[in-house]
Amino acid sequence: MSYKLHSTGLRAKDHQPSSQKESLPLPEANGEAIKFLTSLQPKELQLLFFSETLTMVSDTGEPLGELTIDVQKGKYRDELGVISDCLIVHAFNRGYLDNTLCGNSLLGRGYLSGKMEIMEQHSHEFIKFLVLPMERKTSLVRQEDQLAMTRIVKEGEEMKTEVTFFPWNSIAGFISEAANLVLLRAMARRQMVPSNACFLALDTEGKLCYSTYQALGFQTIQVGRQQAEVFIVEQTVHSEEGIPMSCQFYLFSDGHLAKRVQVGSPGCCIITKMPILREEDEVEPPPVFEKKPLAWEEDMELYSRFLDRKEELRLCHTSYMRHHPEAHALISDFLLFLLLRQPADVVTFAAEYFGPFAVRRRPAPSLRSSNRPSPFRSLAPEQPSSSGSPPASGEG
Repeated sequence: MSYKLHSTGLRAKDHQPSSQKESLPLPEANGEAIKFLTSLQPKELQLLFFSETLTMVSDTGEPLGELTIDVQKGKYRDELGVISDCLIVHAFNRGYLDNTLCGNSLLGRGYLSGKMEIMEQHSHEFIKFLVLPMERKTSLVRQEDQLAMTRIVKEGEEMKTEVTFFPWNSIAGFISEAANLVLLRAMARRQMVPSNACFLALDTEGKLCYSTYQALGFQTIQVGRQQAEVFIVEQTVHSEEGIPMSCQFYLFSDGHLAKRVQVGSPGCCIITKMPILREEDEVEPPPVFEKKPLAWEEDMELYSRFLDRKEELRLCHTSYMRHHPEAHALISDFLLFLLLRQPADVVTFAAEYFGPFAVRRRPAPSLRSSNRPSPFRSLAPEQPSSSGSPPASGEG
């Protein structure tokens, strides 16, 4: 059920009419439509991000204006501050119809999820009649569990504002103006239209109604000096109160729009320059390089760098030992002691030898038993040496 309020900025759950009449049940999209929207994949949508421009011409071929459509990837922040990935759709057309200025635009804010669900959309239509100019603004904003629609219609000096709320679970399969432009590109890439699919859309009066798509086959068209095949899709919005409105879209295989014809309109939009068709990128397997042995001795440059580095380290080590003679004496003393004792476990012997030099080790009493067990030998008991010498006591 939808609720209509002649006010702005209200929510259905914040304000309920005192005498609410039961309205007719809302139309529902069928399973084929829902299945098609669910089948859209992020990888497929990435190929639909591009901009295009068509020229509006009269039935005699006279230029009247232009149509620009742009689909890009972006971010959307909802009313709770949550940021999510989205599709941003910009569309704008401006021209003359019977010498009367008119236009229609999505004001740079057609936000969609990856399944074509509307997040936010703002559209503006106008016809500058001399006697009674007409202007219509429509805003769609998702508010948690509902979709809020605000329509402002101005005819001359008279302005009417209408706010309608649709429960979110009742508009599954709803295709907004922004979603329609993306959906057509997806159909063109697939070269197919879902059969018997009934989507939902808004008619010119802001009423929820059915929207269908029909494939009209392929046709070869002339663009400049080139010929190209296009896929024709007809969209029809079945208004329950007015006559159905149909529009035919001539699409290249990558989704570029070659021609748009609104049935009953004296003009159309056509492309004047052949676009560069986008093909799906083929992911090539990474190259495999065989591991080859590095014969650096045979490379003059590497061998020269090796000799330079070797001499640099020799000089550095010699300088250090010259400035620290105690290191040479300490190492010589340890080697002499090692050769005298010849222990089987050299690592434990070295730990016992250098243990007293540790800064954080508690000093041992000067008078201690020579038979006191070593803490190092509790981890790895030392075996008697092959020479028969007694094990080291740890006194060093």
